[in-house]
Amino acid sequence: MQYRTLGKKQKKVSILGFGTMRLPTRGTEADIDEPTAIQMLRYAIDHGVNYIDSAYTYHGEKSESLTGNALKDGYRQKVYIATKMPVWLVEKKDDFDRFFNNQLSRLQTDHIDFYLLHCLQKNSWPKMKKLGVIKWAEKAQSDGHIGELGFSFHDHYDVFTGIVDSYDWSFCQLQYNIVNEDVQAGTKGLHYAARKGLGIVIMEPLFGGSLANPPPPIKEIWDRAGTKCRPADVAFRWLWDKPEISVVLSGMNNMEQTRQNVESANRSLESWLNKKERAIISEIQKAYRKLSPIPCTKCRYCMPCPSGLDIPVNFELYNNMTIFQGNTLSLCRNLYNTLPESQRAGACKKCKTCEKKCPQQISIVEMLERVHKQFA
Repeated sequence: MQYRTLGKKQKKVSILGFGTMRLPTRGTEADIDEPTAIQMLRYAIDHGVNYIDSAYTYHGEKSESLTGNALKDGYRQKVYIATKMPVWLVEKKDDFDRFFNNQLSRLQTDHIDFYLLHCLQKNSWPKMKKLGVIKWAEKAQSDGHIGELGFSFHDHYDVFTGIVDSYDWSFCQLQYNIVNEDVQAGTKGLHYAARKGLGIVIMEPLFGGSLANPPPPIKEIWDRAGTKCRPADVAFRWLWDKPEISVVLSGMNNMEQTRQNVESANRSLESWLNKKERAIISEIQKAYRKLSPIPCTKCRYCMPCPSGLDIPVNFELYNNMTIFQGNTLSLCRNLYNTLPESQRAGACKKCKTCEKKCPQQISIVEMLERVHKQFA
C-alpha cells in the first residue's frame, strides 16, 4: 500500500480510502449485508487501507454503526475515521452536539480523526457560519474529539474558492474523475485548494461506478487500444498521478472490487500512466461526454421525493438507454413501465425540492420531463 500525508498534522494515509456509501445490501439501502461488509472493510485494513470514510446519512443512517462494528477487535487503532456533519439537517446550535455525539456512539469511538462539514454549498455555508459551527468545531478539537477539520463540496468553482478562503481548513473532499474535470470545483478547484495548503480527498473516482463497467462504445475503445489494464485501475491511477491528491475514496460493494482496488493501490508507484494510457483516457473522456445526457451519480441525495418518485432509477434507465443504444430502448421502456406509477418520472409535481439537494446541480424537473416523454 502506498501512503501520502493529509492534514495539518501530516498524518500518513493510504492513497486508497474505503468509502462506506455503497456497501452491499440485502435489498434496501438501510439493510446492509453486515457480515460481507465487515469482511470487506477488514480485508482492506489488513492490506494497508487506513482511511475509512462515512457520513451521518449514508445507508439510511446505518453506515456509521456498521463501520463501528467493523472496527471492533483492535481495528479502530489501525485506521483514521472520517465522517461528516449533515449540515442540511442542522437547524440550531444544539444540533451540532446532538449529531456529533450520536456519531461517536454509532462509531464506538471517542474521537473522529478527520471531520467534515458535509456538502457545503452556497446556501448552507452562511447558515453554518451564523450558527457558529467553526467555534463549535474548534472547541471539539481542543477537547480532543476532532482531529482535522474539513468539508466536502458540491457546488460551483467560485463558491468553492469563497469557502476555502473563509477559514484555515485542514482538508477538503471533492468530486473528481476522468469525466468530471470541469464539473463543480473541477481541476481549477483542485489546484486552488492545493495552493492554499489544503489536503485533498477525492470522491466519486469512478463516477458512481460507471467507469468501472464501461458500456459497449467505451469498451470498444479499450479493446481497440489493446490495453490489459482494467478501466477502474486506470481511472484510479489517473487520480494518483496527481500529487495534489492524498486519498481517493472508493465506495466498494463486493469483495472482488475490494481486492482489485487494493491491488491497484499497492502497485500505483510502479505504474504511473504511460503515453498510451493518457491517449486512451482523452478519447474516453470525449466519448462519455457524448453518451451520458444526465450526470447522475446515484448518490440519492435527492431522495426521498415528496411525490414518491425514484429519481435515480429514472435517470439510470434514461442514461442506459442513451449509452447502450440498440435494443436497450425497449428494455428500458419495459423496466420503466414496471415501476409503480408513483415512482415514474411522469408523477413529478415540479416542486423542485430535489433540485435544492442535488450535488450535481442537475435540472431534475426538466430531465424528468425528458425521461417521461421518452418512455411513456
